[in-house]
This record gives sequence, structure tokens and C-alpha cells, in this order.
Amino acid sequence: VMLSNNMGHHFMGRGAMIPRKLKPFLYRMLSGYKPKNDIKDSYKILELEEGCSLDDVRNSYRNLAKKYHPDSSSGMADSKAFIRVEEAYRVVLSDLTAKQKSDPSEEEEEQFKSKSLQHRHYLSFEGVGIGTPSQREKQYRQFRVDRATEQVLEYRQQRLESLYAGSDLSRAKDVRQSKKVKITQAVERLVEDLIQESMAKGDFDNLSGKGKPLQKFSDSPHIDPMTHNLNRILIDNGYQPEWILLQKEIRETIEGLRKSIVASRRKLGQPMTLSEQKQWGRICEQFAEDIRKLNKRVDNFNLVVPIMSRQMVHFSTDKEILRARKTYEAVVETVSDSDTKEDEGKEDKRFGWKSSLFKWLKL
Repeated sequence: VMLSNNMGHHFMGRGAMIPRKLKPFLYRMLSGYKPKNDIKDSYKILELEEGCSLDDVRNSYRNLAKKYHPDSSSGMADSKAFIRVEEAYRVVLSDLTAKQKSDPSEEEEEQFKSKSLQHRHYLSFEGVGIGTPSQREKQYRQFRVDRATEQVLEYRQQRLESLYAGSDLSRAKDVRQSKKVKITQAVERLVEDLIQESMAKGDFDNLSGKGKPLQKFSDSPHIDPMTHNLNRILIDNGYQPEWILLQKEIRETIEGLRKSIVASRRKLGQPMTLSEQKQWGRICEQFAEDIRKLNKRVDNFNLVVPIMSRQMVHFSTDKEILRARKTYEAVVETVSDSDTKEDEGKEDKRFGWKSSLFKWLKL
């Protein structure tokens, strides 16, 4: 290997002294060119002959790939045959590129490229193709397409391998799951055996309701027994639906607001002075704000109530204030009537001996 490397550097340094006929031979010898028998076998695998064009090689590779690829729907799909075709395709491509590089015309073109301007180097096309620049450009495009297809095939092959590995993992998971199921079934059988043994011993004879029929969930056959049982459990444990709680909260809130505004009005005089009227105005404004918040709760209640007839209407601030005034007036009248009755009772007690004296004189 060291001798060949030294010879290669020596010959590359003195390239002008080597005849052109010997240059292809030396290039193949120093560049690791593969033996003829491997190349011949590769051509046979691709069903081609030596000296064919690059397009023939690509077309043959495509046809064989469609024929032997594992993802294809053909009946001759074989992953091993496809791998052999792919290796043969790479060997033939390397052979063709080596022949193109060893061509004297290519050497002259390389000398021309070295003297060309810098902005013309894009015509190299990675050393792919022969002929004019336009022809080489077409060949380079086809080469890129073939390279992309090779990458896609490699990706699919790796994906298949990963899927096979994933299937192995899924099988292991299935085995673990089956073991869990077997364990649970064994535990259930053990529990059932213990229950049967306890029943045989008479451990369940002292239970209440023994020998009596089971209590039915409901008399109606249209009600789901499970749903009825769940509802009964919730009711027994103090559960109440959301709309019932909201309805109770709204009623308690409006009763508290009504009592508070009547109490505030009773604290003020009758008739009210100017300062008391201002204070009453502030009380009414706060009452209106509380009514607005309560109406929001009414909206929430109407959204969750299941029966349309149970929906509630908004509370009116003006009507509630008018109601508070009427309640206050009624309370004032009852208080005044009770005062007058107490005064009359006191007068009767004060002048009761005079009336009794007049009755005695008449008699």
C-alpha cells in the first residue's frame, strides 16, 4: 500500500512524462478499481452487457427494484435479491465513472476547466455526464433523481427494520398483559373459592335480609336500574344538583336584600330630611347594584336548569324598592294601631272605678 501511494504521488507529480495509453491503467491500479469478475457478475445481475450507457444502467436498476423490492406488490418481492441488485448497481456506477475519468477527452476538459473563469465552475455537475454542458446538465439531473430514489429506498428499508423491531416489542407487551390477566383471574378464582367456603361454614347466616327477595330499584321498567341506583346513593349522601343549590341561593339572597332595605328605611325618619333623602338615595344605588349581581346568578341558573318551567325572570330594582316602601308603610300602620290600642287600654284601666260606680248607682 505504501509503495502504491508513493508511486501515485510520483506519477502525479510527473504526469507530463507518462504516456496517455498508460494513464488509464495506472489510474485503475492506484484508485482501488474492482476486479473484472466482480464487475462482470454485477452486469449479469443487472442483465446488461459491458459498454452500455448510464441510462441503460438506471433503467435496468429501476425495473429490477420494482420487481424485487419488499414494498412492491409484485409476487417476486425478495429483500435479499434486492440487496444484490443494489450492490451490483453501485459497482457498475463506480465502473462507469472510473472509465469516464480515465478518458483522454475528459483530461483535456479538466485542463480547460482549470483555465476557465471562476463563475464557470458550476458546469462541473459533480463530475457526472459526458458531452456538451446542456447534455451533462440533463444527465446530472437524472443522477440526482436516481440518488434521491436510492435514499428513499434506504429509508424505507430502515423503516421496515424498525417496524419489525417494534412488532417484537408489541409482542413482549402482549405477553406481559396476558400474564397480568392470568394473575387477576387467579385472584378472582381464589376470592370466589373463599366466599364459597365461608358460605359452606355458615359465616353468612347472621346477615339481615337472609331469605328475603332483593329490593327492586324502581317499579317503572323504563328506568335504567344502574342510573336509579346511582341517583339513590347520591341522594342518601346529601347530594343536590347544581340548579337546586342555585335556586336556593337566589331565594335566600333576595329575601335578605328585601329585609335589609326595609330595615334601612325604618332607620330613617318620617318625613325624611334632606340629608336622610341623600342617604336613602345611596342605599337605593347599592340595592340596584346587588340586584344586578343577583340577575347574573339568575342567568346562570337558567342555563343549567333542566326544566323550562322552572326558569326564573330577572328582578326589577324599581319594583323591589316600591315593594320595600309598601312594606315599611304597612309596618308603620301596624305599629300605630298597636299604640292606639295600648292607649285605650290604659284609659280604661285609669277610669274603670268611675264606670263601676255609675253602674252601682243605677242599680
